[in-house]
Amino acid sequence: MTKEKSPKSGFTRRATLRMMTAGGAVGLLAPGLLGKPAFAQTAPAEPTGRVVVGLSQEPTVFNPLMPHIEVDDGVAFSIFDTLFRITPDGDVVPNLATEVPTVENGGLSEDGLNWRIKLRDDVTWHDGEKFTAEDVKFTLELITDPNFRAWRTAGHDLVRDIEVVSPTEITWRMEEPFAPYVSFLCETFILPEHILATAEDPNEAPFNRAPVGTGAFKWGSRQAGDNLILEANPDYHGDGPYIEQLVFKYIPDMTVLYTQFRSGEIDLVGQAYITPDNYEEAKTLDERVVTLEPRGTLESIYLNQALPVFQDKAVREALYLAIDRKSIIDLLYFGVPGEAETFMPETSAFHNPDLPEHEFDLEKAASLLDEAGWTPGAEGIREKDGVRLSFANSTTTGAHLREQAQQFIQQTYAQIGVEMTIENLPPAVMWGEFWGQSQFDSAMVGITYLIGADPDVTNRFHSNAIAAESGSGSNNAQYSNPEVDRLLEDGARTFDVEKRKEIYREIQAIIREDLPFLPLFRYTNVFGRKAGLEGFEANSNTRTESSHAALWYWG
Repeated sequence: MTKEKSPKSGFTRRATLRMMTAGGAVGLLAPGLLGKPAFAQTAPAEPTGRVVVGLSQEPTVFNPLMPHIEVDDGVAFSIFDTLFRITPDGDVVPNLATEVPTVENGGLSEDGLNWRIKLRDDVTWHDGEKFTAEDVKFTLELITDPNFRAWRTAGHDLVRDIEVVSPTEITWRMEEPFAPYVSFLCETFILPEHILATAEDPNEAPFNRAPVGTGAFKWGSRQAGDNLILEANPDYHGDGPYIEQLVFKYIPDMTVLYTQFRSGEIDLVGQAYITPDNYEEAKTLDERVVTLEPRGTLESIYLNQALPVFQDKAVREALYLAIDRKSIIDLLYFGVPGEAETFMPETSAFHNPDLPEHEFDLEKAASLLDEAGWTPGAEGIREKDGVRLSFANSTTTGAHLREQAQQFIQQTYAQIGVEMTIENLPPAVMWGEFWGQSQFDSAMVGITYLIGADPDVTNRFHSNAIAAESGSGSNNAQYSNPEVDRLLEDGARTFDVEKRKEIYREIQAIIREDLPFLPLFRYTNVFGRKAGLEGFEANSNTRTESSHAALWYWG
């Protein structure tokens, strides 16, 4: 007999927080087993079939509170739950909580300091244990435990006096107002206290290799270097899941990834999606749905500010002038992406439209370097004070368009006496400590800077968020500017929408001036899936195509 579920509140529109409104075996994957079953255009009563998501990078981090990258999020959203979700429209809605706290419903004090969260009483962990407020308390405390390698501590480090009022109610006080916190909680996955509290070291616990969550899918099996299989959770508290298995298949070569989509071996192309050079053909394929989805992700060249060569602002400016960005977009990426000068998406109310526009000017770039004392030396490579203007650029192997862009930029840099070598790495190596601990010289990378729709970027640009120094954070460029630090702190404490706009537009202007990274383009992702895969909806407010795979089904 099937357990009767309570109605799910996950995608019911509710008011956002008033003060924050602005803010296996290889055979399992054989093509003959991947055909879609014939269902009606409504979700099935019981989970049926499977969906295979093709990824160009391999998910490897399964404790979602630890440092991870975008492809890991698809697994995290499927295994775990958060207190709240953010919808494609940017609305914050309940998930493990029963309502989003507001001043009106008593969940938030007028000054934004006191929080009261009410929780669902029908949620169980995958091992059958009851989910309670103790799990929320444990999670929030684990994040700020100095011995735990947390991915993101900003906002959480302001939480004080956590009190479990009952199994379904928890309160805490914020040390100071933090406007983005409700958005942060949309990506704060709740972990099981009954498992991890007794772990000798949460950083190395067996849980991290076979996690237990409350989400729509349970951990199934993993074949490292090939695939990860999740199984339907029949006791899920919300809508779905409607498929028996969710399979993440790792295909490191982007051309092979597209080929397997075309041949039907994968059902949906996940990150890094269909490459722009295949878009024209992809949209003509039979039984495929191919769409262009604007994203908040910015492709750029990150410059490690710890390198002496990048500490000279004239060098950073010259490098930006020497990138023929328009040709890269038009010729290599077939005009699919859009030009951008800032990390803030154009769709955001906090976007600064008045930033200087990029120009490609090799003569001006060379002149800047001349004036700054970088003179041609051996083999025509410029030098200054014994330092050669030479550095490596790294990205993932198998990303052929990025590799072509690297070669193109390498050639134009050579014309102004700059040596850029190319040292690419497999994804698991590239996005491990090499990236997270800023061990690169420069990196070609796509980053989604915002958490939900909130403009706070403390985790990316505050000097306290340099993981190589502090142990946590995502300021991988090791960028440090006291004025930006101050503005970020002011923006996080400010609830007035217009004042926040002024603050974040100023932050963008300073960062555009400082150029800790060189913007290349704003992503427009080419999403592709088999016709008949229903329930899929792109959500630019998350970093993954699989943020709500619970709703997917074959129609």
